Amino acid sequence: MTAIPGAQAQTADRKTAIGLHANATQYRGDLGNAFWKWDNMPYSGGLDVTQYVGRWLDVRLDLDYTRLRFPQNEGTFNSTGQRFKAQAYQAGLGLKLKAPIKDSFFLHPYLLVEPQFSWVLADRYATPTGANNFNRFGTFGGQVGGGLDFHLGESATFYVQATQAYLQAGDDRLDGVNNNATTFWDKHDRYIQLTAGVRANIVKAKDTDGDGVADKKDKCPNTPTGVKVDATGCPLDTDGDGVADYQDKCPDVKGLAALQGCPDADGDGVADNDDKCPNTPAGVKVDATGCPLDTDGDGVSDDKDKCPNTPSGVKVDATGCPVDTDGDGVPDYQDKCPDRAGPASNQGCPEIPAEKRKVLNEATKYINFDFNKATLKPSSFPRLQQMVQIMNEYPDYSLSIAGHTDSKGDDNHNLELSYDRAASARTYMLSKGVPAERIEARGYGETKPIADNKTAAGQARNRRVDFDPYLTGTPNAAETKYGLAPTVADLLQQGKTSPAKATPAKKKAPARKAPARRK
Repeated sequence: MTAIPGAQAQTADRKTAIGLHANATQYRGDLGNAFWKWDNMPYSGGLDVTQYVGRWLDVRLDLDYTRLRFPQNEGTFNSTGQRFKAQAYQAGLGLKLKAPIKDSFFLHPYLLVEPQFSWVLADRYATPTGANNFNRFGTFGGQVGGGLDFHLGESATFYVQATQAYLQAGDDRLDGVNNNATTFWDKHDRYIQLTAGVRANIVKAKDTDGDGVADKKDKCPNTPTGVKVDATGCPLDTDGDGVADYQDKCPDVKGLAALQGCPDADGDGVADNDDKCPNTPAGVKVDATGCPLDTDGDGVSDDKDKCPNTPSGVKVDATGCPVDTDGDGVPDYQDKCPDRAGPASNQGCPEIPAEKRKVLNEATKYINFDFNKATLKPSSFPRLQQMVQIMNEYPDYSLSIAGHTDSKGDDNHNLELSYDRAASARTYMLSKGVPAERIEARGYGETKPIADNKTAAGQARNRRVDFDPYLTGTPNAAETKYGLAPTVADLLQQGKTSPAKATPAKKKAPARKAPARRK
């Protein structure tokens, strides 16, 4: 074992310790209680022999001369006019249950359980003027408690200990009084014993590292425990590469000390037994496995990667750059239309030409309905057909249809009518083959006017259906422009309609009838 300056417990190298100690006692029994009373305690002493068993356990032999009396003031009597004093010659063999702390640590707490045999000389006075009652007897008992060992250097230990002891098992010869108690704690006379002492560890022939070679012959006196050594006490080095076997991951092959004794054929700093690419060209940076470094993890090593910072998971070409299928300069992972070329400003998708956007933006002028109904007039069909054609030409776009009314009439009715008109236009376009998931209808009623509802001209402008295209997967155009479509409950909460006017409405809120928005 390696010696640690200033602290060395009793260990397997110093298994036996002999000590001297002093005791002070405090009695508790039939005559009274002196526990935790520190004045006039009787003092005594003894010697002990401790045998190390392991980190958890020592065995201890105690030989003690113990003095007891009550009251503790010599010559005084208790409240009933009685007192006693006694001397005990004791031998105990006990177990020290130690905290599992390293032997080299300076402080070791422990618990002590120790059976004892005592030869007692007891002297009891029944009254201050009466004759004493002298008694001699032998009895078994024991002590239970705990203590602290303080290790002083390599061969000495100072300790303090507190135990509770019993001199006899059921008789009353110690103080001569029986209180007829029935519980274990009350029918046994007992005492606290406070102990302080010093032990000396018996030292064997010194072998600091415990390798079986005495320090006088040991050329490597600090070899770690358990390491195989040669006759000189130095660790074995089978392959002769200067790295001891216990530190050598390749003990049968000469290698480098920097690689724990293993060889490195390609000189990349990764030992051959750990190198998954043992023939990496010189100068190429490698990872922990010895393979060329691939910083972005795209499968193309840094020495060949023209785009070494590609985000994780992105498909790349042979040069390590993100794939751009349509060649529009927008890599597929950023391109919402990876199979159709478009500018980066439009997320890689084709742009709808201005003249066709004009058809969509001005469609509201040409979409007409029967009075106070959601029935499309035939005059609306040509413009709707134009929009169907545009949607077919640009499959990467979705269309938001938002219906609006003026402020005349019942708010709930206006809200429902606006939705029904938008839904009617949607139904027409679906009938011409546009996929349902690409068109959404919303109704805003009278909540989003674009003109003054106090004039007929303003009311006419407010009665409209908007058609707004947007790239599929981007925010809905109507929601961006107007916000979420209101419900009847929303209008009630905002005070825009009265409960009396809202009561007849049986339908669900218009916005709830719209299909789920694409995200």
